[in-house]
Amino acid sequence: MRTGKQVIIFFLLCLSRYGYGQTILSKQVRLPQQRGTVGELLAALSSIDGVSLSYSSGVISMAKRVELSGKETVVEDYLKSVLKNQPVKYMEKDGKVFIVFDERSPYKKKITISGYIVDKKSGERLIGASIYAVNKNQGTTSNSYGFFSLTLDRDSTRLVISHAGYFMQAEDMLLAEDIVLELKLEPNIIVNEIVVVNSEGRKNSQNRTLPGKINMPATMIKSLPALLGEADVLKSLQLLPGIQAGNEGTAGLNVRGGSADQNLILLDGVPVYNATHAFGLFSIFNADAVHNVEVMKSGFPASYGGRLSSVIDVQFKEGDKNRFHGEGGVGLIFSKLTLEGPLKKGKSSFLISARRTYIDLILRPILKASEGANFDLRSVMSDINLKTNFTIGKKDHLYFSFYTGVDKYSTQSEETSFYFPGLADSTLKTVTNYGFFWGNNTAMGRWNHVFSKKMFSNLTCNYTRFLFDVFTKSESKNTSRNFTSTLRQKYFSSIRDISIKYDIDYLPVPTHFIKFGSNVTLHHYRPGVSEYYQKDTIERTNIKIDNNSLFTGEYDLYAEDDIRLSDRLKINAGLRFSGFSVANKFFTSVQPRLNWLYRLNNKWSLKGSAVKMNQYIHLLTNGNLGLPTDLWLPVTKRVPPQVSYQVAGAVSYSYDKSMEASAEVYYKKLKNVIEYAEGTGFTNSFTNWEDLLQLGKGKAYGMEWMIQKKKGKLTGLLSYTLSWSKRQFDKINAGKPFPYKFDRRHEIKTAIVWQPRHNLEISADWFFASGNAISLPKGQYYNPVTATYIDIYEGRNDFRMPAYHRMDIAIKWMKQRKKFLRTWTLSVFNAYNQQNTFFLYKSNDYLNNRVKFRKVTLFPVLPSVTYQFKF
Repeated sequence: MRTGKQVIIFFLLCLSRYGYGQTILSKQVRLPQQRGTVGELLAALSSIDGVSLSYSSGVISMAKRVELSGKETVVEDYLKSVLKNQPVKYMEKDGKVFIVFDERSPYKKKITISGYIVDKKSGERLIGASIYAVNKNQGTTSNSYGFFSLTLDRDSTRLVISHAGYFMQAEDMLLAEDIVLELKLEPNIIVNEIVVVNSEGRKNSQNRTLPGKINMPATMIKSLPALLGEADVLKSLQLLPGIQAGNEGTAGLNVRGGSADQNLILLDGVPVYNATHAFGLFSIFNADAVHNVEVMKSGFPASYGGRLSSVIDVQFKEGDKNRFHGEGGVGLIFSKLTLEGPLKKGKSSFLISARRTYIDLILRPILKASEGANFDLRSVMSDINLKTNFTIGKKDHLYFSFYTGVDKYSTQSEETSFYFPGLADSTLKTVTNYGFFWGNNTAMGRWNHVFSKKMFSNLTCNYTRFLFDVFTKSESKNTSRNFTSTLRQKYFSSIRDISIKYDIDYLPVPTHFIKFGSNVTLHHYRPGVSEYYQKDTIERTNIKIDNNSLFTGEYDLYAEDDIRLSDRLKINAGLRFSGFSVANKFFTSVQPRLNWLYRLNNKWSLKGSAVKMNQYIHLLTNGNLGLPTDLWLPVTKRVPPQVSYQVAGAVSYSYDKSMEASAEVYYKKLKNVIEYAEGTGFTNSFTNWEDLLQLGKGKAYGMEWMIQKKKGKLTGLLSYTLSWSKRQFDKINAGKPFPYKFDRRHEIKTAIVWQPRHNLEISADWFFASGNAISLPKGQYYNPVTATYIDIYEGRNDFRMPAYHRMDIAIKWMKQRKKFLRTWTLSVFNAYNQQNTFFLYKSNDYLNNRVKFRKVTLFPVLPSVTYQFKF
């Protein structure tokens, strides 16, 4: 009986298998076509009655072409042929065949996602944006032109894209084949971050290979208080540890004990030699036209060279590709206007920005109206930026930019005298003009080309020129005796560069970010040209001296790789080779660069760097003010290149991506720095400047602490710097080391920005710094031969100026009108009226044979109001 039941059950199972065992995979089918794309053949299979396929184009390469063998008889045969070498598997369930990703597939391959990160509103490409694949724990950043490339395993992933001042964006993707994207980020006008970036797409300092590299967006710069309400790029950078101002109120920078010439300042990639207006009070960068500022003060990668202390790369906006708009402002000192918009919507754009002072327009009528006034003052500061860019197809982009900026200061006075005393008709009327003129011109043409999804190239042609001019012109006339006399004296100096540079970014895999390139620069130095012209009714004299003019060439090759050795350890290793030719002499230098990062965990990291830098240019300065009359000079047979060796180590801590703290120590050794020999100065072109110099060495070392709050309604930073900077020359200070003039022991800086609501912003900053080192006489003696008093010095820079401290405050009220946004800004510079010492001058007490000094202050409390608009 049991055996009969078993036979029946077996029979029913066989019947069931016969009825239902005709699976989809074993179903006999016939396709009329023998070749086509994967997508076409799968669609043909799905169109057959009884064949139901479920698949995703994100898993399968649908465009791949396939040719069938002709031996296929069932569905499974066709699937094997069509899906050959695809990283998928198939299974039948619930009357369907599911084609899914196979993680164990031997045909699994890498997929490259590449493209650009852009501003959603303007179409402008974003520098240093982060692209991070969450489930892969891999990422990258966009380069200086918004391009990125990220190679991942074929799979589904979530990309997180972020950038300072923009809302974070997440994209879910199925990675089946290479993808070219344009990822658009929405601006977030509330966020003001100082951001540290890295090559892996993680913004916090725990993932930054290069210590001391900081990005400061324009929104942060424009939020901070400023002198007379004019937002300033270089003054904003003075808030960072290790970066100090040269003197009270100035916009010049001295980084980690270095001199001003040791900073490589780039304007859209073009070097500028004097980055200030008004004798250093303002920088040449119009904040309305600035897009991003990148600062490096240690751990220089091999792609940068030519200076010893820092790199400050100021990138201007590209211009809005989608709509026309502008912004501007009117303040106590400057008025400015910036316009941008498309030349061809979505394809090309322009930006033009202009700024001018009008203090001369205010003062001249007042001075002319003054009773007895016999002179006229002219003072003009202006600059113009122009930039255009063009998209040429999918792989090419062209940029052109131009900058010109000038400072003009002159006075005109009238004087009446007699050249034949006692004769009534010998009255001589003399008009004298005296003044300064200096300025920068730069021009740039750039071609971006995408060779492949992993390789990006950049060809740049640059022109830059800096010129300063000191002049005197005097004209005397006597109409009754028909006598005229003209005297003109002029002294000017200039430097002019023409360069071509080629760079390539190559990202083969997420663990490598390779850069290599070359640069050739031709310099023309005219360190001092004197002209003298005199003419009257009797004789004429015309003399021009230009015996220091030099043509030089500078040549560079570099290669670097940002390598992730493990999830915790990264290094940036590079090598730079440079050469310099001058007057039949050729200098060479090999400069190794090494930076490393070790992540202890998600919050703590250690990092370090060791670099060698060479500099083939010197700055001869007559004082501490950084006047434009300082001379830029090349190395020569007698004056070798400056060299620095710098090591640094740092530890950083990050909390919840909104708070960061860091501490860094550094040691920098300098060779072949220059100084005027004691009792000398460069005053005319008859003197060979090489005869006036002393070659020496120096060192700088210290520690920097900084804490930042980067997100929320209240943002800001607090920093402290402890530092030493010394120089030593054989024939200065009896050969003993002495403090460098910018040696400052302590610096404390803090800045806060509070935005309690969307239309109100309150900011403040506070500085404290030890006084600069200066040389002052300790006594004097009377020389009966010359009948003069001679000062007695005991050492170079053995006195200290009084400590410097100051607070600035700014309040902004914003209101959206129907067609524009208007902003009123009330700012107070030196809010508590601290009388900081600008310089000291000597007041002799001859009776008691003592030397007294009195201080001169520059800025009292200075309130200002500015009106800004944006449409």
